[in-house]
Amino acid sequence: MEDGAGNGRPPATAAAWNFEPNGTLLGLTSLSVRGVLGRVKAGMVVDGDGGGGDGRRAVIPMGHGDPSVFPCFRTTPDAVDAVAAALRSGEHNSYSSCVGLEPARRFFPTIDRLKILKFKLNSRSIARYLSRDLPYELSADDVYLTSGCAQAIEIICSVLARPGANILCPRPGYLFHEARAVFNGMEVRYFDLLPESAWEVDLDGVQALADKNTVAMVIINPGNPCGNVYTSEHLAKANEVYAHLTFGQNKFVPMGVFGSVAPVLTLGSISKRWVVPGWRLGWIVTSDPNGVFQRTKVVESIKSYLDISVDPATFIQGAIPQLIENTKEEFFEKTVGVLRQTADICWEKLKGINCITCPSKPEGSMFVMVKLDLSCLQGIKDDMDFCCQLAKEELVVLLPGFAVGYKNWLRITFAIEPSSLEDGIDRLKSFCSRHSKPKVHQSLES
Repeated sequence: MEDGAGNGRPPATAAAWNFEPNGTLLGLTSLSVRGVLGRVKAGMVVDGDGGGGDGRRAVIPMGHGDPSVFPCFRTTPDAVDAVAAALRSGEHNSYSSCVGLEPARRFFPTIDRLKILKFKLNSRSIARYLSRDLPYELSADDVYLTSGCAQAIEIICSVLARPGANILCPRPGYLFHEARAVFNGMEVRYFDLLPESAWEVDLDGVQALADKNTVAMVIINPGNPCGNVYTSEHLAKANEVYAHLTFGQNKFVPMGVFGSVAPVLTLGSISKRWVVPGWRLGWIVTSDPNGVFQRTKVVESIKSYLDISVDPATFIQGAIPQLIENTKEEFFEKTVGVLRQTADICWEKLKGINCITCPSKPEGSMFVMVKLDLSCLQGIKDDMDFCCQLAKEELVVLLPGFAVGYKNWLRITFAIEPSSLEDGIDRLKSFCSRHSKPKVHQSLES
């Protein structure tokens, strides 16, 4: 295309091209945790080796959910060996089927081997793996492999979307659900999680929100960002990526247990239990013994979407049976043990910071929500301003609460090295002390 002057150059003005931005996409950046953390870190001055501008202090990342960079959370060699063996076999260099390799979806080790945490794996593997906690048997046909849990959310939001449909999501919660729902034209309605009740669902609020156009309710258990674990009784009244990453009194209960009452779509991945988020292997599992998803063509729609979307890497799928079978229980016990230790550190040390309140001790996942009292601070406008200034002054990165739908709260990740966590909270305390309002002293005359 020439510029009209006959000189062979492309047109100089944007109007000359038939391009127009997708307005819906441009508005979704604010719903991205990555995008928010990028803005929080923008003002930091960091040396090339990751230390501060003074050459001494390192950045402490307490805002994201990827502990894989820390030695204490490094994945098991059994998982690495499984992937290496799949690559060396030469059997996983081709395309897989759209729903994923059947051995991955079906295979499952003995029940006693993996009874600490709960995630989901290669289709056959995943089906057997999940069935142990259900009152009925899953098959490989109930499992669909995805490129991580994020793609699973993308697929389900696309499958359930229709004119006028709405989806119920928790607040605070992972706003990726909202981003995908809005992109597909669905309305998002938020029900509250109650901090004074260990972040249980406001069931009365759910009843008030739901109507004939409600297509789904999102339950994340154990909770991100709150670190709570729902009891079986509460779930009976009311995303399991962090499944079995629990270390408190409440034991993990999968939503699939209630599949005979209402059909359940379970979304998960290997990213948190095996601490390998970069491997991008997730799944969708239908827990639906009454066949509702079949009759309403939800299953057919999932398959149709997978036909036109990207697949998880075939060699990762091929590694799943060996990864599940060979991973030793000690690895999971160690991971949960470190999380229990860092959750304790976080809970105890946060008590000493006046402008921050932690409503309940975390019992699962990798996060805790804390309330920020701006009335105690000077020169700080809101949670985003707090996090930006903290990052700049102390090289500590936290996620502002608005990124999970909770203005003037903070989400703290405790899945880091214990010593780094202690250092990070000490820096947080110093920052709060430095920005505290002066105390007003009153003299009382008798």
